[in-house]
Amino acid sequence: MKHSLTRLLSGLDLAVLLLLGGGSGAAAAGPQGLPAVEGAVDEYLHSLPADFHTLRTVPALKSLMAGGNVLLIDVRQPGEYRAGHIRGAVNLPLRELDDHLGAIPTDKEIVLYCSTGFRSAMGVMALQLQGFRHVRGFPPSFAGWQAAGEAVSGPEAGNGAQA
Repeated sequence: MKHSLTRLLSGLDLAVLLLLGGGSGAAAAGPQGLPAVEGAVDEYLHSLPADFHTLRTVPALKSLMAGGNVLLIDVRQPGEYRAGHIRGAVNLPLRELDDHLGAIPTDKEIVLYCSTGFRSAMGVMALQLQGFRHVRGFPPSFAGWQAAGEAVSGPEAGNGAQA
């Protein structure tokens, strides 16, 4: 199962490239029905709510965390996590996420964050493909949390608060 996440993401990348015309030659031209598929994908993507699989604001994350039924996962590397992280978050680096699927509860809201939103988006997609349904990303990420003046744990703890 260790490499299944990598293969899954690679396959998804290829599928997206082919559907969006990023392939070369015959692959870009595709079968006769490709424009219909592109139209259906475009329609589906535009029909998704703006907050689909995301918590776009610090107050939204704080509200979810206040409910107590959430697991906050920092998907950055251990050194980044040790340097500072959102209080209560556990560190499961993106590259190791596949190794820890059994430790991720299915009865809680799962929220992933990183430094900029890229790794957390990949993690959300990967967990969704693995069957997790209550998983979201936090695109403001650690930088947005800090910019909002929220308390963090670790050496970079703003406002002197450390766990």
